[in-house]
Formats: sequence, structure tokens, C-alpha cells
Amino acid sequence: MACFVAPETAAIVLTVVRKKIDPRLHINWLLALLWGGVAWLIPEHIYHGEVVLYPPFFTKGLSAMLPEIIRVGVPMVLAAVAVWAILVTTVATFKNRLLQPRLAYLAIIGAVIMVAVDKLLA
Repeated sequence: MACFVAPETAAIVLTVVRKKIDPRLHINWLLALLWGGVAWLIPEHIYHGEVVLYPPFFTKGLSAMLPEIIRVGVPMVLAAVAVWAILVTTVATFKNRLLQPRLAYLAIIGAVIMVAVDKLLA
């Protein structure tokens, strides 16, 4: 129900500090993975009635949300970071501009990663 809160928080924090991060780390790739997953998960949770468009927004209380954020949301972030690290390492190793992925593809991959982790751990 609230699993997208962890990737959303990570994406917000990284968006704020991205100017201070070395460009060789391609932080925009990680942001695309995270925001892509969040952009898919929020409407999906609204559709299933787990999130509503009026306060308190989540249909369950904080006591039910925190365990899910830790159990499902944190692994989503870790999976996105792992894919990002593999991409950055691959591009740095081969130094080939052709290997650099497009942000739209990364957003789709991020959504697939987060849905897979959600289905696996939920």
C-alpha cells in the first residue's frame, strides 16, 4: 500500500542534491529509474483503492504503512540502485557513448523493477 514512499523519498532527495553529484555517476539515470517506478506505482495503488485522493490519503494507518515501506519499499530502492550501478559501471568500463541508455527507457525499466519487487515481496 505505501511501498512507493521509499523510492519517492529517495527520488525527491536525489533531485534536490543532484547538482552536487559528480556527472560521471549519471545520477539522472537513477532518478529516471526511481521516478519511473513511482509514476507507475502511485496510479496502480489508487486504482486498487489503497491510496485515495483525500486526507489521510492512505487507507491504512501508519502502523500498517511503516512495515510495508521497510519490507517492500526499501528493496525497491536497492534494486533500482543495483541496476543503476551496473549501468554506470558498464559505461565507465567500455567508455562507449552508444551504451548510454535513454531516460524514457530507464523510466520503463524502473517501473518494471518496482512492480517485480512489489509482486515478489507483497
